[in-house]
Amino acid sequence: MSGLADDAVELVVTSPPYPMVEMWDDLFSDLADGVAPALRDGDGAAAFEAMHRVLDDVWAELRRVLVPGGIACVNVGDATRTVGDSFRVYPNHARVVDAFVDLGFEPLPDVLWRKPTNSAAKFMGSGMLPPNAYVTLEHEYVLVFRNGAGSRSFDPGADRRYESAYFWEERNAWFTDVWTDVAGTDQRVAEATKRFDGAPAVSSDGGDADSTNANGGDRTNAGESPDDELRDRTAAYPFDIPYRLVNMYSVYGDTVLDPFFGTGTTALAAMVAGRDSVGYELEEAFVEAFDARAARAPDLSRAVVADRLDAHREFVEERREQGSPPGYEAEHYDFPVVTKQERRLRFRTVSDVRREDDAWVATHETV
Repeated sequence: MSGLADDAVELVVTSPPYPMVEMWDDLFSDLADGVAPALRDGDGAAAFEAMHRVLDDVWAELRRVLVPGGIACVNVGDATRTVGDSFRVYPNHARVVDAFVDLGFEPLPDVLWRKPTNSAAKFMGSGMLPPNAYVTLEHEYVLVFRNGAGSRSFDPGADRRYESAYFWEERNAWFTDVWTDVAGTDQRVAEATKRFDGAPAVSSDGGDADSTNANGGDRTNAGESPDDELRDRTAAYPFDIPYRLVNMYSVYGDTVLDPFFGTGTTALAAMVAGRDSVGYELEEAFVEAFDARAARAPDLSRAVVADRLDAHREFVEERREQGSPPGYEAEHYDFPVVTKQERRLRFRTVSDVRREDDAWVATHETV
């Protein structure tokens, strides 16, 4: 990531290719000499380690480009696989934690999020006969790290921080260690995001809080791919995950980095949340596909903000019915809030998106 200066970003939200998940074998084999021979020889442990050494190079760059006290959020799942004569779990999350700690990051409490499944046959192995059945992996991890021991500091009463506040009830839901509701998107948000989640890579000029900028990173392996092929070659996480993380760990005016851009879900979340973003992607087709996603950002942002406001108003009504209405008035809205810290919060929506070379520039307006 030589195009990024030291201390260039305030937050990282990413989901890398998962080592030992078969769809990524060719990628890791291209990037590390030891992967293909280890898989061919049935040495799963050696292949696992060789794949993670590829990711280690990226984590080292994050240490450089992330500001002191900045947060890195890594979405990753473990893998189960038979290699040679051995079926086992490959604990990607544990290996990533070790890599970040070795680099000097401070691990913070992580999140488990449960992936929805429609399958009735959730077991693996021998079914109803003990002892050779296996637990099915239905969750992934959001690993959270701080760059160094100290937290970020802000000027007292900084507008961009207080306007970035979230609701008290959102805090209670978002800062739990298990997320089971990330697939439960409101119909308006689902409608705004139902088109293909395809996309590019990004970088930012650190513009003011009223605009966000997403630029294309390093791009190779150019070629045209239809939407279904792009979907087959990515493992994008739900929009709700990066959107939450961006709101939890950054403020207006911050820059969010995704070193594994893929279909651009993190960049879209940053754009909707009113942050700048920057990212890198090896596949040019993903970058070109982001035009369609960025074009829908105005509709998506309006839907997301409307849902958050409606949900808070419902929360207020429930509290009133219970005889304990919130005790503080929001400065910019016609409803009360629970804490003093929420009073100055202010939402922004995307009013326009335009592409400038490898950048997508979004204009925002306050709601």
